[in-house]
Amino acid sequence: MSRLLLLACWLVFSPLLSAQDVLGDLRDQGLGFAQVMPGKKLEFPRDHGAHPDYRIEWWYLTANLSDKAGRHWGLQWTLFRQALSPGPVVSGWDSNQMWMAHAAITTPDGHFHEQRFARGGIGQAGVSRIDEDGYFNAWMDDWEWRSNGAVLLPARLRFTVEDREVVLSLEATGELVANGIDGYSQKSAQGQASYYYSQPHIRVNGIVRQGAEEIGLRGQGWLDREWSSQALAQNQQGWDWFSLHLDDGHKLMVYRLRHDNGEHWLSGTWIKPRGENRLLDGDAIELRSTRVSEVATGERQTRALPMEWQLTLGAQQRRWRIKPLYDEQWMDTRIPYWEGVVLVEDETGSAAGVGYMELTGYD
Repeated sequence: MSRLLLLACWLVFSPLLSAQDVLGDLRDQGLGFAQVMPGKKLEFPRDHGAHPDYRIEWWYLTANLSDKAGRHWGLQWTLFRQALSPGPVVSGWDSNQMWMAHAAITTPDGHFHEQRFARGGIGQAGVSRIDEDGYFNAWMDDWEWRSNGAVLLPARLRFTVEDREVVLSLEATGELVANGIDGYSQKSAQGQASYYYSQPHIRVNGIVRQGAEEIGLRGQGWLDREWSSQALAQNQQGWDWFSLHLDDGHKLMVYRLRHDNGEHWLSGTWIKPRGENRLLDGDAIELRSTRVSEVATGERQTRALPMEWQLTLGAQQRRWRIKPLYDEQWMDTRIPYWEGVVLVEDETGSAAGVGYMELTGYD
């Protein structure tokens, strides 16, 4: 799902803008930047790399994992890029490219996260050039995704969260998925859109080290790649996003962009075990919250968030209940949001899968 609101946090680098101005800025048309248009064909490996002509972009990995005891773990690693102004990309401190990275670990004992910022053009963060003879490398400081070639996977990912070190091996087990119409993903009836593809078929193996303790983990990951110059619609408040690995082999991505008039924009992708995928429009998705809870969001602060959901796909005659592993998976970053591990149950209450949920804009 589009994470435009999170990318807005880069605007804190500008002394002319306050936190209250962020959403207003994102609602403009991105004039001067390259625009997202239907009919563009995604090209690989080129489109694994950066698109500096567009205003915003991200490489967003989530992973549902388990340890030897069968306990649930979750990992999130994200690299964001934003162009602060249209125009040529230059090196050094004159670069108009800014970078941000988020990392989080959901453990059986709690949720831990970290954020970093970097200026482009000085070697602190970036994505390597992608060509047939190159390789994919996305990094900030010592956080790094490094592939074995020009394709995204197989790859090795290393990052830290506080005193925990994470080392993962990532391997593709299926094909990339173009979301929307051939990668053109519309976000509103007014025309906001992004280029959006996913790799929902990732086998993950790795370890988490904390001091002398080393925990082995294995499971499945989901990578989202998205870039755009267009902003949120004027009446969009935030979004609810889900990526689900179902036990029967299907995978499902659904997002809801919330409009202040209640006529929300829904979209998604239904992915069959053999890899065939189908665009889901708003008429195909029924999504409603079934439990709202006060979640701790800082020192002596809470926020009311929809923690449990019922999701129905009429054409597939499928219905699920989605609930968090636990409620306290809040990301207390410059633009705060909820993101963490969810468990999926079928209509009988039996376990049906795992996934990730993201909630933004709940002020």
